[in-house]
Amino acid sequence: MTTPSTTRNPSGSPRHAAGAPDLPTITFAGRAGMAVAALSVPMVALYFVYSGPPPEWNVLTRSLLTLVIMAVLSAFGVALARLLPRDDEGRRTLVGQLTVVSLLTYVAVILFATSLEAGTPLAFPDRGMDPTTDGPLAAAMALAHGPAAHLWTAMFFLGFARAARRLTPAASPVAPRWALRGAVVVGVVNLLAVPSLYFGMDATRFYAVNGWGADALVGLITLVWVGFIGLGILRSRKNVARPLT
Repeated sequence: MTTPSTTRNPSGSPRHAAGAPDLPTITFAGRAGMAVAALSVPMVALYFVYSGPPPEWNVLTRSLLTLVIMAVLSAFGVALARLLPRDDEGRRTLVGQLTVVSLLTYVAVILFATSLEAGTPLAFPDRGMDPTTDGPLAAAMALAHGPAAHLWTAMFFLGFARAARRLTPAASPVAPRWALRGAVVVGVVNLLAVPSLYFGMDATRFYAVNGWGADALVGLITLVWVGFIGLGILRSRKNVARPLT
């Protein structure tokens, strides 16, 4: 008999039905999400090693880690696009497309800001400048690291929580409910950090546009919760529909 997890196209070759992703995609997405969280912890920690201007190696190392994290996050986004459920007609939903586009836009914004940050010690290696607070590039990256990143992050998490619901009988949950509820909370936290652009650039202030709270802490929570989503996706493997006999 025909199984609920596969159908046949006009050429007669089997394909996965909408909303029934294969296990390799689930495994890849889950591990990629967890890798993002694991790499983000040492990256953020490098910002707090020095109370004054950091040495060149520190800035370049955390910038390199950021590049790697964004590469893995891009891979996570591509895999997630294959996991999000489709409607009864096999079309990816509007909110599902918005979720993936928002995540990839966030990656582009962070890459831009990281390029500016790494440019400061490369252009002025002997000035002892903190690229997050000193020089014109610090002001140029403030909006990118802060409100812009927060807004698109919120669009991703809130969109993911909405799009990940099952839409077809053959679909299995993308992630457990606790992961989706946490995504809503992290999305709201990022929305609350968007107005930080009105609170100046004193990095010692919690709610400054580049402050340790609205920028660093919220950014860390964001990337760590991507890891929890990855964990939830891995745990959802047992719920993938299996063929009936």
